[in-house]
Order: sequence, then C-alpha cells, then structure tokens
Amino acid sequence: MINRLTLITGTIQTCEALQTQLQDLIGKYIDITCFAIDDYVPASTTDPLIIFSSRLVEQEATIHTFDGCKTMTALRTINYQYIEKLLDLEAGTKVLCINDTEEMAQETIDTLMESGINHLHYTPHTTGNNAPEDIRIGITPGERAFAPASLEQVIDIGVRLIDITTLIDILDHFHLKQPLGGTISKRYTGKIIDLSRKLTSINKQAARLNQHLQQVVDGVNDGVMAVDAQNIITIFNPLMEKYSGISSTFAKGKHINKIWKNSSIIPFMTASKEESVYLTWNGFNLMVYRIEWDQHDNTLFIFKNADETILMEKAARKELLKTGYIAKYSFDDILGTSEAIREVKHIARKLAKASFPVLIQGESGTGKELFAHAIHQESDRASSPFLAVNFSALPEDLLESELFGYEDGAFTGAKKGGKKGLFEQADGGTLFLDEVGDISPKLQARLLRVIQEKEIRKIGGTKNIPVDVRIIAATNKNLSLLMEKGEFREDLYHRLKVLFLPIPPLRERKADIPILADRFLTESSNKSMTLSKETSEELARHQWFGNVRELKNTIDYLTTVSDGEMITRKDLPASDFFQKPAQNEKAEQSLADKEVTKEILTYLFLCKENYERASRKKVREHMDKRGVPLSDQQIRRFLEHMKAEGWIVSKQGRGGTQITPSGADYLQHIGQML
Repeated sequence: MINRLTLITGTIQTCEALQTQLQDLIGKYIDITCFAIDDYVPASTTDPLIIFSSRLVEQEATIHTFDGCKTMTALRTINYQYIEKLLDLEAGTKVLCINDTEEMAQETIDTLMESGINHLHYTPHTTGNNAPEDIRIGITPGERAFAPASLEQVIDIGVRLIDITTLIDILDHFHLKQPLGGTISKRYTGKIIDLSRKLTSINKQAARLNQHLQQVVDGVNDGVMAVDAQNIITIFNPLMEKYSGISSTFAKGKHINKIWKNSSIIPFMTASKEESVYLTWNGFNLMVYRIEWDQHDNTLFIFKNADETILMEKAARKELLKTGYIAKYSFDDILGTSEAIREVKHIARKLAKASFPVLIQGESGTGKELFAHAIHQESDRASSPFLAVNFSALPEDLLESELFGYEDGAFTGAKKGGKKGLFEQADGGTLFLDEVGDISPKLQARLLRVIQEKEIRKIGGTKNIPVDVRIIAATNKNLSLLMEKGEFREDLYHRLKVLFLPIPPLRERKADIPILADRFLTESSNKSMTLSKETSEELARHQWFGNVRELKNTIDYLTTVSDGEMITRKDLPASDFFQKPAQNEKAEQSLADKEVTKEILTYLFLCKENYERASRKKVREHMDKRGVPLSDQQIRRFLEHMKAEGWIVSKQGRGGTQITPSGADYLQHIGQML
C-alpha cells in the first residue's frame, strides 16, 4: 500500500519550501502532493492524511471536502539556515516582523523568542499598516512583498519549516515512527547542535570583546559612566570611583538617583538639554560631557578633570616653546589705538578665521611677523605648530632641505635616518614664510607645487607626503614689480595672495608712538624712566623709515645714554643715527601705490559710466572685495594724492568723488605700464 499525504499551504512559496522539506526527509516512504490556496486546491481528495500549514489555512480550506481523511495542522519553526543573519544584529535593535497577517507575524515572533532569538525588540507588521518611524530594519519569513518602503534593510529568514513534533506525528500516522523517527531526530538534533556551536562562538567573541572594551574604559584618563533608558548605571570605571567616592560594584545596576541623592549633577544627567557642564564635585573640578545613543536610549557621561587638562595643555605648550613650534604673540601684543592699526587688526582677525594663504605686505619693521603669529593664535590651528623660515637668511640649498626635508643618504653630510622638513613639522598648523620676495626661482616652483597639491617630496625621496599646512607669507618688496621683471612667478603670487594684509608704516599711525614708546621704555630699563614733552614731540615729528623697529632701537639708545630718569631732548641721537628712505624702496613703494591707484581709478571710471555716486565708503568696500583692504586713513591719502594730480574731483552734496578726463588718460597710461 502506498502512503500518501496532501499538504495545503497559503502561498506558492510556502508550498514549494515545505514540499522540499518533506520530500527530503520522508519522500522515500510517503507520496507527497502539495497545493497552495493562492494557486489551486482540488474540491476533494482521497489521500488519507491532510496537512495544513497553519490554522488560518485550515480555516480557509473548510469550503473543500475531505471526507474520510485525517487532518493535521502543522506546528512550524524557524529555518535555522538563516538564523545567523539575526544573530548579527545588535542587542536591543528594533525590528518589524512582517507577514501576510498580524496573527502570522505574531506567531513568527513567538517562534523566534521560543528559539532563543530574544535579543531583538520585535513589532508585528502586516500589509496596510504604517511602519513606526524609529524602526529601520524588517525581518520576514519569505513575505518580503509586504515590507514597507521606509525600511532601510529587510532580512528574509526563509519560510518557516514544519516542526519535528509534526513530522513525528506524520510518521506515527503511517506507522513509520519506529524505523524512521530516530533518523529524523538525529538530523534535527544535528542542526540544533550546529546552531548551538554558532551561538557559543558568538557568545565567546562577545565576552572577549566586552572584556577588551572594559579594559579600554578602565584605562582611559577620564571618568566614564553609562546609563540605560531607565537611568540604571551600566558602566562605572575606576576614575568614576575616584571622583565620586563610590565603588563600581555598588553603583552598577542602580538608579542614579539612589547613588547621588540631592547632588547638583542629577539635573544635568536627567533633565538638562546641555551637552556639557562644569562643576566642582568632591573637591574635583570637572567638565562633564553627555553623549547619547538614540537607537538604544543609552547615555554616556565623560568626566574630565579640568585641572589636569590645564596642566597637560601647559606642558604641551612648554614643549612646543622648547622646539620653537608655537606662536608667541597675539593681537594684544600689537599695540596702538590709531584708526589705521585698529582697522588692520580688525581685518586680520577676519583673515584668521579662514584657512586660505595670507600675504602680508609692509615696510621693514612694521610688525609683519607679529601679525603672522597673531593670525595663527586666532585661527582654528592655534593648538597646532607654528613654524617660520626667513628666505633672506639662508642659501637656496639649505632652504630646500629645511623646507622639504631629506632622506637618509640624500647628499653628503645628510643626517643619518633623514630629516623632516618644516612642511612636515608644521602639518596641521601654520608655516610663516618671511621675506618671500627673496625666494629663488627653483624654490618658487617647488613652493607652488606644495600649495597646489598639498603634498611634498623629500630631497632624495620617491614618494609624495600629504601635508595640511596654512601658508602665511610676508614681504617688504613689491611683488608686482618683481613679476614684471620676471623675478617672481605670477601663478605663485596669486596663490599666496588669496588673502592680503597691508601693514601701514609708523609714519601713517603717529598717534601710536607714545603708546609704543612707553612700552619700550618699560621693557628697556629697570628704572622708572619717562620722556620729556620736548622729546615726545620730537619723536612724533620724525618720519620713522625704519618703523616700529627703529623706534624700539631709539628708545633702547635713550635709556642707555640718559643720566637721569627723565629723558630729555639732548639725549636724542644725531640725525645720521636714523634710517633714511632708500631710493629703490621709495620707487617700489610708489609702484605698489600705483596698483592701488589704478584699482581706485578703474572703480571711479565705472561709476561715472553707470551714473553712480562714488563715496569714500564705497571706494573702501570695493577695495575690500578686490582683496586689498585699506583703512579710512589710507583711502583718504590715496584720494588726496589723486586730487592733487588732477585725476579726480570731489563735488559737494550728492556728487561724490568723480574721475576727470585727466584721470581717465592716466588710467589708460598706467594700465599699459602695469
């Protein structure tokens, strides 16, 4: 007699999966026929045993006739073949369990929980329901079509298989339990053992990872505490024990309110929206930071010892000072209250916030290096290295090795093991290129490549090294004139002059001379020395072609030769002590002025063409946009010079400043020269 059974399922996919399972296990002994309600089910059958894949299928099949047949509703279990996908998900992950009905979805959840897959937060879902916004992962036993589009990931764990209990009942019905039951049980047991091995391996890995993480948390130089969604403490490292005076064993597993009753830190931990707070706790000055993990509703608190942090920063700055890798001056060190110097400092502070290269231009002794230091101090790179190199102080070959470094054996006399160049040492910080107008053509090409590509190659090296360095360059020369002579690359000029800062000479900010003189008097002498009124007036009348540096030298001289505490006019040095304006410097400065004059005249010409009024304020705003910020005093000086030459006129009322025909002719002439 042939043993036959009919399997009836809801979907074709379930039909194929369960038929394959039964065929594999008992197909040699029982003839299996399978139908899906979604496809076709005969009105009647003569097979002695009918297996329904679920109670819902059994209810839907009542319209068919199965007289004389024994019916059985299969118990189902998860397909262990796909279980590893679920084990890979983090504990506490929220997931949608998707099926064609809510009853089937809940049944799948129950099966997963009973099988030990209980580390996830399940929510049943079926077609027509909206998915919760906070759930991004779905799992389904072969019903992917019902998954909401909002999910980022859908894990198909395969059709749920027929449980071993139902299989044994089938064998018992056909009197095959005795010969085959043991074999099928062994096959099921083998799969469960494989799953147990995987779970054991995963648990061991998790235990090792937890141990490693615990060592890391215990070893950090901060107090670390974590709480779950109910504010139960889950992590409490040794430094937290030190700061709180409470042992980790006592703290873990308890609500924070039970640990710190009436403590000032409780409001920050439980109710505050602030990300950090400063407090003094058990004699420790602490900065407390909050880090939240929205997915698991856990919160991490980091307790940093503020006193130790300050000491570490001081130690780091002390080490940087030893190496000279730190900016020594800030904007507070740049003295003066004149409009000219206040305007330049105002612009320089703005330039500090950007990351572009800066070109500082000014006569010798105006304080270009102080501005370079101050710009670095005010920038986001303030805690990183600040290095400087003077192109006029070193020969070309030595400059190249200083800037780019060299490999071991790159040349005779090279340091064993090679050497890092200034670009590498300044990585993340600022490199100040002083007297950049004296750079050789060879180094100009290499410097241009570094600025463009943001990488260097050592002398004798074969690989490029990426560097993140902000360039601040300074010069007392007219780089435009050097370009005209072919002595300075035009492309390098424009790379360096992304941001531009002209420093006014001391003769354009004479109001600052008394302030500077008082500071230099204090620095130069141990005695309380003062300048007589006549001496101060004489210093104010001087042109100071050596600028602030010359004033400092003069004060040093006066404090040395003066017999008393009052410095008088007779103490002043002879006229040949003071610097005279060099003719070449005067010519170069004139050419620099010509560039500014050309820009202003061009703007005035366009205003005239467009019937627009040009005020001094608008001229200044235009020059700012052109990358040549000028103070009101500097604008006034240029306009007065152009008026004296007859190139512009100033009209009363709303007429503003206008270019004259003579000015238009000069503009055409100067445009051909520059």
